[in-house]
Amino acid sequence: MTDLPRLTGAEVRLQGVGKRYGQVQAVKPLDLVIEGGTLVTLLGPSGCGKTTLLRMIAGLEQATEGRLFIGGRDVTLLPAGERNVSMVFQSYALFPHMSVLDNVAYGLISSGMRKRDAHARAEVALETVGLKGFGARLPSEMSGGQQQRVAVARALVLEPQVLLFDEPLSNLDARLRRSMREEIRALQQRLGVTVVYVTHDQAEALAVSDKIVVMRNAEIAQAGTPAELYTQPQSVFVATFMGEANHVRGRVLGTAGGRADVMLGEMRMALPDRGIAPGEADIVIRPEAVRLRREGGTGLSATVSRATYMGSHTEYHLTSAVGELFAVSPDRLQRARPGETVSVDLDPEGVIVVRP
Repeated sequence: MTDLPRLTGAEVRLQGVGKRYGQVQAVKPLDLVIEGGTLVTLLGPSGCGKTTLLRMIAGLEQATEGRLFIGGRDVTLLPAGERNVSMVFQSYALFPHMSVLDNVAYGLISSGMRKRDAHARAEVALETVGLKGFGARLPSEMSGGQQQRVAVARALVLEPQVLLFDEPLSNLDARLRRSMREEIRALQQRLGVTVVYVTHDQAEALAVSDKIVVMRNAEIAQAGTPAELYTQPQSVFVATFMGEANHVRGRVLGTAGGRADVMLGEMRMALPDRGIAPGEADIVIRPEAVRLRREGGTGLSATVSRATYMGSHTEYHLTSAVGELFAVSPDRLQRARPGETVSVDLDPEGVIVVRP
């Protein structure tokens, strides 16, 4: 496969950047550094400010406070066309009357490049995204996944320092989303471009990111690697937003030697000390950390309220003294049944003491 040249992924630095619409604070002033050549996801529920933040990086929205640097250059007041960034929109925004080749070459021709040279670069970009030989087609003759690749090729052909994605996979079905996110990640690593990627899909963020920035109420709730956010969330919101999680209450009895002595119902556990003071505490339990024992055991007593066969595993809803628990178990052949009493053990690696 012929590739575009390896790109120079620029660092993106936001210093006190915020956005206000009248009395509404769409993005509260925040600081964020996106390292060059990495893929960083802005993740959060609708209305949290992630798309507004992306559009400020793109230059499609003007920051009302703070400064924004791309590759060390202050671009705060520069229009979108002078920032050397490209954006892939949720709708793909392809010209329906133009061929795929002309769609990809459009930005180059608009900037003054000769049509022949622009088409040659566009052909390379199409081959880079796996669409060699598709240049003569119209967008309407392409599948959703192929149109998404055309949109990526059109962005990449401009050789941007930063590539921006706004919910790029939301129009695709689940299986195609999975394959396309893998392609985007592989392409980013191969070309070395800096990518800022907006999504509300936690699985998508975990799969593609070097770093995830979780946003809530127009500000950053927590930023870190996928593993850090999943295993060391700093709040109940981040813990429950980053994948499935059971939120229950327990009690921290005390801390010593980096460990917290925690009481959860009738079960006592030693967990990593997260700096939570002794007393009532919020506990997050990952579904895969819940172990069901049908005979004997000294764990929590629970009753199976629902058992759902999922092929590769079984999903359980349990009623216990600490509250309702959702569990995922690989026991496909000897499943517990609704109404059955079981003993629940907890894997300490999936039990986290967090702040509210």
